Amino acid sequence: MSSNKLKDLSIEAIARESGVGKTTIYRWWPNKVAVVMDAFAQNVLSVTPFREGLSATEAIKVQMASLVQAFSGEYGRIVSQIIAEGQSDPDALANYRERFIYPRRAAVKAIIEQGIKSGEFNPNLDPEVAIDILYGPIYFRLLIGHLPLDWEFANQLPMWALKALKPDEF
Repeated sequence: MSSNKLKDLSIEAIARESGVGKTTIYRWWPNKVAVVMDAFAQNVLSVTPFREGLSATEAIKVQMASLVQAFSGEYGRIVSQIIAEGQSDPDALANYRERFIYPRRAAVKAIIEQGIKSGEFNPNLDPEVAIDILYGPIYFRLLIGHLPLDWEFANQLPMWALKALKPDEF
């Protein structure tokens, strides 16, 4: 997918690259978007895990920084293409939400709830709003491109965004 846009990708090309027939691809995936999403999710999840054994604040901080780094390169271009494709193909966006966004939101929600229980975060915090506060700026920079997804941003964003979740900030 590095040089091709998602819309230019075909099941035939995927089958040819993988050395299997189209029927094999269709046996496992309903369409090209599902193939791309599974490959994307597997690869991105491996480089942006939530580390265990850390406080909720530290786990989120480390994961956010790794996501910024991942989205600053090829994975970011793929996400942009998926979201762009989703503007004319609602199934593409639904697939992205189902296979990547919702599972990631569930993972970070569990960590935020852990942080609420441990007193790290405000007890009245809505985890869904907190997730948007934390991760929305990453997608904004990715899609708008007004400023880079760079190391400075990866360090600054979690520091400031996590302050909004702290009990003493309200």
